[in-house]
Amino acid sequence: MTMAISLKNNKHTAGRVKSRLRRQVRGRKKVAGTAERPRLVVTRSSKHITVQVVDDQVGKTLAFASTTEKDLRAFDGDKTAKAKKVGELVAERAKAAGVDGVVFDRAGNKYHGRIAALADGAREGGLTF
Repeated sequence: MTMAISLKNNKHTAGRVKSRLRRQVRGRKKVAGTAERPRLVVTRSSKHITVQVVDDQVGKTLAFASTTEKDLRAFDGDKTAKAKKVGELVAERAKAAGVDGVVFDRAGNKYHGRIAALADGAREGGLTF
């Protein structure tokens, strides 16, 4: 099963967003989640970061964590520290769902800063990439 990301309907989209979408499509060709190794998807905004573990064969989310959750909103620290905490939290929830290994989908974002911190937190939580 393939996922479709439309690049044609982005007429008034900023250039940096178009570039990220192109990178996302390139990565999505190579990264697909299975039952054995689901996809760890990262969604990043200027304020928050969200991550979910998805089995693409069934189209089901197995675990989810975000900085918008009540307990993480109260967490003190900068956005990078919160991203690491989100990684640890999603690893804990994925382990509870029976997931040990995942494939990392950074969704066209650079593996730097908050994205790297989230990945490190997930690794520390026990997920293998």
